[in-house]
Amino acid sequence: MHMTEHSELTDRMAPWRTELRNEIGAKARTAIPRAKMPQLDAAYRVGTLTEEVNQGLSSGQAVLEATRCLDCPTPTCMEGCPVSIEIPSFIKNIQRGRADLASDVLRMTSALPAVCGRVCPQERQCESRCIYHKMGKEPVAIGYLERFAADMERALEKMGLRGATERGERGNGIRVAVAGSGPAGLSFAGEMARRGFEVDVFEALHEIGGVLKYGIPEFRLPNEIVDAELANLRKAGVRFHTNTVIGKTLSYDELLNEGFRGIFVASGAGLPRFMGVPGENLCGIMSSNEYLTRINLMGAGRAGYATPVAKGHRVAVIGGGNTAMDSVRTALRMGAERAMIVYRRSEAEMPARVEEVHHAKEEGVEFLTLCNPVEYLGDEKGRVRAMRVQRMELGEPDASGRRRPVAIAGAVDEIEIDEVIVSVGVSPNPLIPDTIDGLDVTERGTIAVNAGLRSSIHTIFAGGDIVRGGATVILAMGDGRKAAASMAEQLLNTEK
Repeated sequence: MHMTEHSELTDRMAPWRTELRNEIGAKARTAIPRAKMPQLDAAYRVGTLTEEVNQGLSSGQAVLEATRCLDCPTPTCMEGCPVSIEIPSFIKNIQRGRADLASDVLRMTSALPAVCGRVCPQERQCESRCIYHKMGKEPVAIGYLERFAADMERALEKMGLRGATERGERGNGIRVAVAGSGPAGLSFAGEMARRGFEVDVFEALHEIGGVLKYGIPEFRLPNEIVDAELANLRKAGVRFHTNTVIGKTLSYDELLNEGFRGIFVASGAGLPRFMGVPGENLCGIMSSNEYLTRINLMGAGRAGYATPVAKGHRVAVIGGGNTAMDSVRTALRMGAERAMIVYRRSEAEMPARVEEVHHAKEEGVEFLTLCNPVEYLGDEKGRVRAMRVQRMELGEPDASGRRRPVAIAGAVDEIEIDEVIVSVGVSPNPLIPDTIDGLDVTERGTIAVNAGLRSSIHTIFAGGDIVRGGATVILAMGDGRKAAASMAEQLLNTEK
């Protein structure tokens, strides 16, 4: 939302053309083009780590985009939403000029709408089910509208035109604990607070937010957005504790002794994977987890912070997911003269969001697709100076449904580099599973859970990456909401 629109806000969300739905028929609505997201110029934005690339829809754009929604009798878009947002309802409130009511609808099922509106892959979820696809047209920009409603809510609260929304049932006196303050933990906490439980969230790091703070750059998800969502959870009664490692500084037994009746494990998948290729232990090679954490959470590269971080001139990021895109775009902003994505499949198989790939290309990132690093070469000081990449071609589909990359015999190139960021996946943090007797884990090291996300220990539920092994923010949030419903039912039935 553009702050130049304050004059509109001061009208306390005065109705915007509420007659649109009646006057504009379905045929006319389908002719309206999808809204284009305003964004910072690429040449400018590569010079800033903290300014958000996407600038948000104006109120006029949002109302017009909301008008495109056909209000389907069977809203298939909702089938693709892991947290079951009432999508047509919040969109129609925007169309009627009631973004305040739209945000209320979002808050009914989502603890982090301003976050989801920015980083969730709507194109693979809710928007992928939009009926416009059957018409050969672009889907309604559900993610853009979600962001708009959440941002309007925050702007109105800042201006004193909207008080904090009262949420939650009457307190029931039952205490529950959450291990981890990432999207799964926050979603669980918000849902349990809404149901009347006393919720304490324990975070191992010095800031709340988990991957939302350390893993996603501010040019994609500003810290002030995360902090505003955390403030909403605090208003709902959630208590946060930092620098507390469940399984180390605070044990499972101690939590029980302190009166917690249920524990939700949302400790994530914070162990980076490496490829095991020769030379991978050379100086200048690190995981995306380490690189992004140093910069995003610990301020490396910013005035007033002493956190060290490598600043390569020729940077190769290995991988094709969103974290790889975040890493390579961050490297550009840290001064890299050449920043490249090295990915063993083609661009069509990349798991990263299309928008993130597009933004990376606009900013000057090179894409070395169908390439796989097979060796890193070092200089006399033990620092990486080059990599050898094997050229690949696509074969038959593998278990993931993507075509398997196959090496082309003899096709090996050597590329000069001085920094490598490895972003090929993560593994679950083993600390909690290793310190709780009787907690079953899978072969992958994830916590084993049933359909209701309850573990082998009846007081412990789990969700997010510690169960999935690595997934999106919205899938983790869906787990948190599902686990909250299951735990609440179990605890309340026990009380009867």
